[in-house]
Amino acid sequence: MNFVHRSTAAGLQRRRVRALAAIPVAIGGLSAATLALAQPNTGSLPETVVTATRTQQRLSDAVADISVIDRATIERSGAEGVADVLAKVQGIQIARTGGQGNTTSVYLRGAESRFTAVFIDGVRVDSQATGGATWESIPLSQIDRIEIVRGPAAAVYGSDAMGGVIQLFTRKGEGVAAPYVGVGVGSRSTYKAEAGVSGASGGFDYSLGVSRDQSDGFDVRTPNVVHNPDKDDYRNTAGNVRLGFQINPNQRIEGTLLQSNLNSGYDDFGYDPSAPVDDRNKYRLRTGGLNWTSQWTDIWRTKLAVTDSSSRYETEPNFYKTETQTRGYLFQNEFRMGPHLITADLERREDQLQNAPGVGFFASPGIDRERSQNALALGYGFSQGAHTLQLNARHDDDSEFGGKNTGSAAYGYAFSPAWRATASAGTSFRAPTLYQRFSEYGVSGLEPEEGTNYEASLRWTPQPSSSLSLTAYHNKVKNLINFDTTSTACQSFFGCYANVGRAVYEGVTLAGTQRIGDWSLRGSIDWQDPRDVDTDKLLVQRARVYSSVGADVRVGTWVLGAEVVASGKRYADPANTQVLAGYGLLNLTASTPLADGLTLLARIDNATDKDYHLVRNYATAGRSFYVGLKWAPKL
Repeated sequence: MNFVHRSTAAGLQRRRVRALAAIPVAIGGLSAATLALAQPNTGSLPETVVTATRTQQRLSDAVADISVIDRATIERSGAEGVADVLAKVQGIQIARTGGQGNTTSVYLRGAESRFTAVFIDGVRVDSQATGGATWESIPLSQIDRIEIVRGPAAAVYGSDAMGGVIQLFTRKGEGVAAPYVGVGVGSRSTYKAEAGVSGASGGFDYSLGVSRDQSDGFDVRTPNVVHNPDKDDYRNTAGNVRLGFQINPNQRIEGTLLQSNLNSGYDDFGYDPSAPVDDRNKYRLRTGGLNWTSQWTDIWRTKLAVTDSSSRYETEPNFYKTETQTRGYLFQNEFRMGPHLITADLERREDQLQNAPGVGFFASPGIDRERSQNALALGYGFSQGAHTLQLNARHDDDSEFGGKNTGSAAYGYAFSPAWRATASAGTSFRAPTLYQRFSEYGVSGLEPEEGTNYEASLRWTPQPSSSLSLTAYHNKVKNLINFDTTSTACQSFFGCYANVGRAVYEGVTLAGTQRIGDWSLRGSIDWQDPRDVDTDKLLVQRARVYSSVGADVRVGTWVLGAEVVASGKRYADPANTQVLAGYGLLNLTASTPLADGLTLLARIDNATDKDYHLVRNYATAGRSFYVGLKWAPKL
């Protein structure tokens, strides 16, 4: 199926099917244990992550295939959205119908966007209408750090984590009060402004931030399609608050809140030149969480968390409105005894979908449905000397379809200080969305999509500034939910959702980084074969090869950077008859401190003004310029 705009897809859901596909955007290299586009961490404290096992661990001890992106990397990238940052990470491709503010999908190792579990400060973000996070609504300006786990993690997180997990973190207050202010301008009347402050005092830590992004954009449709030829602009206003209090050395409470409001233009089907309209997307994303962590004894630690997210989407003047609310409760237990770590988690997830009734010729009934999942998850980790072992098992009991068991096992062996090999296997699932089950196209008896994954990796890290990794994976999914136009199992004469698909996502990733004097080099290449098992055709909008090479060099006070990203050809239809040509893009960056705490950043994207297409019948930006100033004094 062709990848289409989310708002257009909403209408097509009422008519035929929400189309899902991927479009590769070539990525920048990250080794499995290094930072992308950033200098290696050479400080005294080792880099730690929490997403792989839901517990804090050293990145070097993790058996999972993990990447970390810090705030400095985000700022130097000059990227406009979260997906643009992720598109520079090995094993990740993105898709977008036009410019910023339009439907965006993120694909880990070629897997469907809905197969990635997404969290903001531990709060799950999902849509029970389309499936998966609404990436276009997540404000990059409020994100301080990103952790990416490639490969299924359902034995830790439950439903959704079939392709991987991406967790985004906002800034945490530390030290004395640290204010920041940033402004920037770019092509197509792009303007950005942000401000905030963070700090800590007397056991209390805080972080607050606000931002505003806007642009006139460009016409997102190609000339061969009848549409409104206006510029499709966007404007986003966002803010977040993160507050924490250390009650005593063993007790801490923390609260987080984030909200983003996005208004963007798109071009719907059925355009009438005699009566032009300005089609608008309206997104509101809100996340909130309250956490209490306690160290009861030397070996026993607990975390109690209550989280809530709301993802609302509507269009005008062609009205469509949907809202998903996801609430979570987590009681997490950690028992650390020397090299052993035992975890036991009780978790509850509640989803609610509200769809307003459709209007006009394609009128549809409204939806007001909810479901819940209760889970018990157990884990065992061992790390000592050259050996690392991670075992996880989980049972989810869904209020609609019953129980589901998942498990995973991973082992790592460092056969020298520089060389380490890992291997893992795991199962995963994703429960059908409430829309897939209860809309006019829905079938209440749909089964969960199920996956089985195997992978192996070899990493060479002769020194902190050098790394090379080779990872191979094979992820097979059955009960894939597709739209079956021949089915009569629902009330729609257009067809119904059905468990009729099977797919295999397999491939090999080679990635590396190298520091030579003032030069920092990076690169990655992905060979993949995401394929429909039943037709033996490549999945829509996925290239078999995509890569990136980049370099940064320090010249005096300046840091100059260049990257070349490339993608092979893709197919725009399931029959593999409509070809989207491959492409290569050149991006340039430059940054320098101007005064104490004041930094200048300049970026040119698509420097050669390459004419290319990510999605059939949708345009992409040409050459783009951006210049920004940020004041963040070091106190």
